[in-house]
Amino acid sequence: MEAIWRKETAYESGFYRKRPLVIVRGEGARVWDAEGREYIDCVGGHGVAVVGHANPQVAEAIAAQARKLLVCPGSFCNDVRAELLEELVRIAPPGIARAFLCNSGAEAVEAALKIARLVTGGTRFVAAARGFHGRTLGALSVTWRREYREPFAPLLPGVTFVPYNDIAALEEALGGGDVAGVILEIVQGEGGVIPGDGEYLRRAQELCREHGALFIVDEVQTGFGRTGRMFACEHHGLEPDLICVAKGIAGGVPMGAVLIHGRLGPMPPRLHGSTFGGNPLACAAARAAIRFIEE
Repeated sequence: MEAIWRKETAYESGFYRKRPLVIVRGEGARVWDAEGREYIDCVGGHGVAVVGHANPQVAEAIAAQARKLLVCPGSFCNDVRAELLEELVRIAPPGIARAFLCNSGAEAVEAALKIARLVTGGTRFVAAARGFHGRTLGALSVTWRREYREPFAPLLPGVTFVPYNDIAALEEALGGGDVAGVILEIVQGEGGVIPGDGEYLRRAQELCREHGALFIVDEVQTGFGRTGRMFACEHHGLEPDLICVAKGIAGGVPMGAVLIHGRLGPMPPRLHGSTFGGNPLACAAARAAIRFIEE
């Protein structure tokens, strides 16, 4: 086990602080290290393993699709992708009519920020203190934690952070105008597992409508059954303009998506894209994971 640990730490970038454990196998809620010791997995791949490790239905779907077709860019239609898109719209909160497929939560947030600017013409964003939305440049700009942001400054200009669950502060921030979107987690994950108050979230949605800003909900952590509903925003009767999802969507295969409200219409061609977004392997895994959750 030590030899594997030394090899990985010697060649990996260094961005990850490695735990003294080498995981080589998983099944359900359990994992095994390189010496055969068994553990209950309370990390769950940081929220990814919602259907368990090596889920048989997901594994079977992956194997079958791998033998059939692995690559099909978004400029061509694909059977399994078409079915997944339809299923995502079916299980999404009311009003969602389309989806953009990508590879991670941060990539979904990046797409949502671009869509918000494109649709509204605004340039500013409002985000919550203690919120986390990813580490790519745009997603990092709306992530609150200073130690993540400062080494890469300057980030996107025009981002205002307001206290979470404070509707007066949000209303004041929107009053400045030129806001493309407000991005909030339904339950703040890295910020301390802090749930949003239902009244606050509903009023935040109303304020966005009043000020012409998009209401962007980050469900990367809370989506796909982790709160007892398929999406956490369903607990509060919300109809977000954009919903960012990832982590558990495909049973462990890298995938993300932005769920798009029908009022926004189809996006203009060629203004955004993702080479691996919606690849057939991930789509097959996602369909199997969704079926497992629903059953």
